Amino acid sequence: MKKTTIMGLMSGTSADGLSIALCEAGGRSLTVKVFGNYSYSPALQARIIAARGMKAQELSALNFELGRLWAGMVKAFCKKNRIAYKDIAVIGSHGQTVWHAPGAKGHTLQIGEASFIAEETRRPVVCDFRPADMAAGGEGAPLIPFMDEYLYGGGEPAALQNIGGVGNIAFVGKGVKTFGFDTGPGNSLMDTAVSELSGGKLAYDKDGAWAAGGTPDLAKVYKLLEAPFFRSKPPKSLDRSEFTLGFIKKHFPGQFNRRCSGGLLATLNLFTAASIALAFRTYAPRGTRELIISGGGALNPVLMDNISALLLPSGVHVRSCSELGLQPLAKEPACFALLAWLALEGRVNHCPSATGAGGARTLGKIIRS
Repeated sequence: MKKTTIMGLMSGTSADGLSIALCEAGGRSLTVKVFGNYSYSPALQARIIAARGMKAQELSALNFELGRLWAGMVKAFCKKNRIAYKDIAVIGSHGQTVWHAPGAKGHTLQIGEASFIAEETRRPVVCDFRPADMAAGGEGAPLIPFMDEYLYGGGEPAALQNIGGVGNIAFVGKGVKTFGFDTGPGNSLMDTAVSELSGGKLAYDKDGAWAAGGTPDLAKVYKLLEAPFFRSKPPKSLDRSEFTLGFIKKHFPGQFNRRCSGGLLATLNLFTAASIALAFRTYAPRGTRELIISGGGALNPVLMDNISALLLPSGVHVRSCSELGLQPLAKEPACFALLAWLALEGRVNHCPSATGAGGARTLGKIIRS
């Protein structure tokens, strides 16, 4: 079977860097051949997170700045790995989410001008995937369940959980009507707390070390799970702004200091795990006995242990997608490589049952240079 070389770019809600995946696609298969991650400076990360409050001029400038930066990162990635632009059929760029507000009169905004990537590579670039889904009545998210269905829809029932800035889950398998939704905070609360407590010197709780050194407040976790979002039914999606520094300070008054850092991170870690376990227990189709984790959260052993412990009584096997040969950080950029390839061919590339869209559509805007 002929294989097509495609590339995907992802800059997630954590705003810590750009992930690039070079993939081979053909039939119902998708293989990541090369993966790279390019970190942002702390100053740029802070500006991206603050972008939702920028004036039009500043936001416009950041849009172009990111486009130029990503074009340079693609150039460096291809040079390092000896990849010829001419061999890439299409590049998919998710963009950087600045605002995501689903609903009847909702709106969404992803920036990072993709024209610079097209100009650098002279290859077709597909971007801005979410608006078409929202125009069709969907929430514009999550989009990852399409990839899960595409790759795993014919196998045994399974749940696939991505833990980026926000968490999202998909249920797939033979006899299962694929669906998915955002589960709650992913790494956002933990990352925000670590950055604030370290004065910006650290971006995340590496290996869950801070969380491992503290004792979680179980009563607080149960209380946080009473938030309306967790009681609402799918389809549902989140904006990172719902779980921010303000959220932490509101719910942990007097605990936001280095002396209490272990307990705070332990509680935020368990809360994230509990929100995922709650989503699984509430919505997993009968016979689903496996939860496959991707995203940065799969690299946090404390978070993985917490999820496993919460689902162990249900007989659910929790494992990282790395056990299936997929680097956890490569899944999202690989997904947008896939969506771009299908968009270029005019094929359906989203899962209406996950987003709530009124029907199947081809998402994304194609730029040719």
